[in-house]
Amino acid sequence: MAEQDWLAERFDEHRAHLRSVAYRMLGSLHEAEDAVQESWLRLSRSDTGDVANLGGWLTTVTGRICLDMLRARGSRRERPLDVHVPDPIVSPADGVDPEQEALLAESVGLALYVVLETLTPAERLAFVLHDMFAVPFNDIAAMLGRSPDATKQLASRARARIRAGGPSPDADLARQQEAVQAFYDAARHGDFDALVALLDPQAAMHSDGGAAHPKITGVTRGAAAIAGRALMFANPDATVHPVLVNGAAGAVVTVDGRPVSVMGFTVTGGVIVAIDVLADVDRLGRLDLSWLAS
Repeated sequence: MAEQDWLAERFDEHRAHLRSVAYRMLGSLHEAEDAVQESWLRLSRSDTGDVANLGGWLTTVTGRICLDMLRARGSRRERPLDVHVPDPIVSPADGVDPEQEALLAESVGLALYVVLETLTPAERLAFVLHDMFAVPFNDIAAMLGRSPDATKQLASRARARIRAGGPSPDADLARQQEAVQAFYDAARHGDFDALVALLDPQAAMHSDGGAAHPKITGVTRGAAAIAGRALMFANPDATVHPVLVNGAAGAVVTVDGRPVSVMGFTVTGGVIVAIDVLADVDRLGRLDLSWLAS
């Protein structure tokens, strides 16, 4: 077997892991693919004969690439300054396929990724690589050009932001789905009081309409305010498809078969504490949702 073929096989063994690292770092599925492809190019051009842990080496390389991409993204200011909902991973309501499980790893729900979007590139790298993938702080510090202690502080600040972002979804997926279905039923029937009862008083809804709908981009806080928006945007011609969004209960809303939003819910203690809405038509068009019609 040629050396490049052997190297490609070794790389493919780590591809799913690297996609998971890149998706957490970037919150974008197509950018994550670009980062993984760049990792392969760097591997193919490098002398790795002395590398004892290829998986660790590739994780570090992918982290560096993602860090550069985040910094470049910030310098171009290509993201809205108020709310950016990352690319959701949408699965059928009855389960996530193995490839998506590898991509999600142990993270559940879209809300975590919304909080990750608020971190600085250095904070995100320190938190993702250390807390999610157990990369030693010494290695991360070398990537950032900082001391290990300073890198630990970055991860600590990120952790505090994650905790402040709200609780994790209930472990009982059926209970999550019941709350989400009740939310849509109440919205369909115009039942404001029922909507308020389903929402935590301090619930927050993050909406990302993209360039086409900047007026709907923003944060709505409080049960009454969210219930009001749900009634305002209720569409009798819409079809609600129960799905999993990043492994938690959610929905894809379509009108005449065309996706108009993907909504991820965080249900804790049987009530909805967060809703994350992607209504950017350009980004929705890049998601593979063809299976919804089957």
